[in-house]
Amino acid sequence: MRVRRGWPMALLLVLLVTLPTLEVWLLLQVGHRIGIWPTLAILVVEALVGGWLIRREGHRTWQALVSAFRTGRLPTGELADAALVLVGGVLLLLPGFLTDIVGFLFLLPLTRPLPRAAAAFFIARRVNRSGLATGQPPGRVGEVIPGEAVADPAPGPSTDPRVISGEVADR
Repeated sequence: MRVRRGWPMALLLVLLVTLPTLEVWLLLQVGHRIGIWPTLAILVVEALVGGWLIRREGHRTWQALVSAFRTGRLPTGELADAALVLVGGVLLLLPGFLTDIVGFLFLLPLTRPLPRAAAAFFIARRVNRSGLATGQPPGRVGEVIPGEAVADPAPGPSTDPRVISGEVADR
């Protein structure tokens, strides 16, 4: 069964409509409970702490990325951290409590491994389904998609016109 490609856009559209609605509702609820000035004070303190965290974690992430490149390592974890810090910073710039909670989850070094592991899981699953990791056609690994050619496992001459049959001789 193939996954339809339109679902990420539909999910994004639903998030773009529901997230601001939830944020406004939550701000109104908190404002009614504790008052407008304490609510605004909490938002300002969150913004200040978030700005400080963005600077600190962004600098740490950049240093780790540079260090990985200098040592010749593939910086997969560092790139994931950089992306999470960037997304966390953007979420902290948006007014509201829900986006701030998720932003802090992405920014704090103690909580960042959880969203990094979740992102790695979903990316690996997506790559596995697309066939990029195995070189197979899109779909589940090992799944035969009706109407597509299947490679013949039996040895023999190739029917692919790009393959030249021959033997290697040592001299």
